[in-house]
Amino acid sequence: MMKEYVIVDGYNIIGDWPELVKLKKQSLIDARDALIEKMAEYQAITGRNVIIVFDAHLVKGIGAKDHLYRVEVIYTRQKETADERIERLAKQLKNVNTQIYVATSDHVEQRVIFANGALRTSARELRLQVEDVERTIGQAVKDVESTSKKGNIALSDEVAEFFDKWRRKGH
Repeated sequence: MMKEYVIVDGYNIIGDWPELVKLKKQSLIDARDALIEKMAEYQAITGRNVIIVFDAHLVKGIGAKDHLYRVEVIYTRQKETADERIERLAKQLKNVNTQIYVATSDHVEQRVIFANGALRTSARELRLQVEDVERTIGQAVKDVESTSKKGNIALSDEVAEFFDKWRRKGH
């Protein structure tokens, strides 16, 4: 079975998606958190492994790695760009049984990662995919609500966690 990875150029996506641009004007941290949460939902529904890379120049960084909502989040080291880290990751993860997608609208970066065997996904394409995931979750919540009136159904902890967050947001 082929393993799929989506490597996300975090600040590039934040600078492209209108809802994140607006949020960034108020708080960069909130925009980052919103992106991470959206990508966690995307990962849970698609089964693709998500790695989000943020440049250290916007965060005092020593090169940090974190797992939030089961999504790998990487802050580059000082003087290391997200593009450099993404290119290294694409090379490291590439093997016969993997497909790597890099989400960025940086045209130069798209060409470089394509040359390394990864496929590109523009910020707009990723946003459309995330919106599809959000619709899927919304429909699943409605289905669960209508089914739960008839009886209880068992959900995995991960799915139950996303449904609960979705419900609390008022969707």
